[in-house]
Amino acid sequence: MVVNVDEVVRREKLAIAAIKRAMGTEDGDVNLFVSHHLDELDGEYWLKHLGTESPDATQILDIIRLRSHWGGDEIDGIKNFDFTLPDDVTDYVISVSFDETGEVDEISMES
Repeated sequence: MVVNVDEVVRREKLAIAAIKRAMGTEDGDVNLFVSHHLDELDGEYWLKHLGTESPDATQILDIIRLRSHWGGDEIDGIKNFDFTLPDDVTDYVISVSFDETGEVDEISMES
């Protein structure tokens, strides 16, 4: 599989920006990801990564990391990007898919 590194970087930035824009909107999956992890992870985790035991949604989204990219045609495998929290503390991801033109098509929470 040939991966265009510049396109991976471009799509990663687009995906993160779209995730942050979706927070607080009717797109419930990003909201669910944040609220679920606020409920499930203890204050020590947040303190380690964010310097506070009670982060807000923006802070949580600031530390999500790209777990993987996959799908699409066999040339590049960059149709779907999965983001999660550091330190393998969850099986949940925020998955961002791209359309044929390379623009964000959908955001969902997956496990």
